[in-house]
Amino acid sequence: MGGGNGAKSQQARERNAKAAGKGPSSQLKANAAALTIQCDICKQTFQGTSKKPLLQQHIDSKHSGKAFETVFPKFVDAA
Repeated sequence: MGGGNGAKSQQARERNAKAAGKGPSSQLKANAAALTIQCDICKQTFQGTSKKPLLQQHIDSKHSGKAFETVFPKFVDAA
Protein backbone atom coordinates (compact mmCIF):
# COMPACT_ATOMS: atom_id res chain seq x y z
CA MET A 1 0.00 0.00 0.00
CA GLY A 2 2.92 2.37 0.35
CA GLY A 3 3.24 5.26 2.69
CA GLY A 4 2.51 8.80 1.68
CA ASN A 5 4.31 11.89 2.79
CA GLY A 6 2.33 11.94 6.05
CA ALA A 7 3.58 8.48 7.00
CA LYS A 8 7.16 9.41 6.17
CA SER A 9 6.90 12.57 8.24
CA GLN A 10 5.50 10.66 11.20
CA GLN A 11 8.30 8.12 11.00
CA ALA A 12 10.86 10.93 10.88
CA ARG A 13 9.28 12.57 13.95
CA GLU A 14 9.38 9.29 15.87
CA ARG A 15 12.99 8.66 14.82
CA ASN A 16 14.04 12.20 15.84
CA ALA A 17 12.23 11.97 19.17
CA LYS A 18 13.98 8.71 19.96
CA ALA A 19 17.35 10.22 19.02
CA ALA A 20 16.73 13.30 21.16
CA GLY A 21 16.01 11.07 24.14
CA LYS A 22 13.59 13.35 25.89
CA GLY A 23 9.94 12.79 26.53
CA PRO A 24 7.12 15.25 26.75
CA SER A 25 7.94 18.33 28.75
CA SER A 26 5.56 20.35 30.85
CA GLN A 27 5.74 23.81 32.39
CA LEU A 28 3.14 23.13 35.05
CA LYS A 29 5.65 22.96 37.91
CA ALA A 30 7.40 26.15 36.80
CA ASN A 31 4.08 27.97 36.46
CA ALA A 32 2.99 26.89 39.93
CA ALA A 33 6.30 28.04 41.41
CA ALA A 34 5.86 31.47 39.78
CA LEU A 35 2.66 32.15 41.74
CA THR A 36 4.31 34.12 44.52
CA ILE A 37 1.85 36.95 45.23
CA GLN A 38 -1.14 35.99 47.38
CA CYS A 39 -4.26 37.89 48.35
CA ASP A 40 -4.48 37.88 52.16
CA ILE A 41 -8.29 37.83 52.10
CA CYS A 42 -9.27 35.12 49.59
CA LYS A 43 -5.83 33.49 49.18
CA GLN A 44 -5.90 33.73 45.38
CA THR A 45 -2.38 33.59 43.95
CA PHE A 46 -0.84 35.71 41.21
CA GLN A 47 2.41 35.45 39.27
CA GLY A 48 5.34 37.29 40.75
CA THR A 49 5.56 39.44 37.63
CA SER A 50 2.05 40.86 38.18
CA LYS A 51 1.82 44.63 38.15
CA LYS A 52 -0.08 46.80 40.60
CA PRO A 53 -2.97 47.62 38.17
CA LEU A 54 -3.82 43.92 37.82
CA LEU A 55 -3.83 43.46 41.58
CA GLN A 56 -5.91 46.62 41.98
CA GLN A 57 -8.42 45.17 39.50
CA HIS A 58 -8.68 42.09 41.74
CA ILE A 59 -9.35 44.30 44.76
CA ASP A 60 -11.99 46.33 42.90
CA SER A 61 -13.86 43.25 41.69
CA LYS A 62 -13.56 40.98 44.73
CA HIS A 63 -12.87 43.15 47.78
CA SER A 64 -14.24 46.60 47.04
CA GLY A 65 -13.62 49.11 49.77
CA LYS A 66 -10.43 47.45 51.04
CA ALA A 67 -7.07 49.22 50.91
CA PHE A 68 -4.35 47.85 48.64
CA GLU A 69 -1.94 47.47 51.56
CA THR A 70 -4.53 45.45 53.48
CA VAL A 71 -5.11 42.95 50.69
CA PHE A 72 -1.48 42.66 49.45
CA PRO A 73 0.73 43.72 52.39
CA LYS A 74 3.86 41.98 51.06
CA PHE A 75 3.66 43.44 47.53
CA VAL A 76 6.72 45.39 46.41
CA ASP A 77 6.33 47.43 43.23
CA ALA A 78 9.25 46.65 40.90
CA ALA A 79 8.88 49.88 38.92
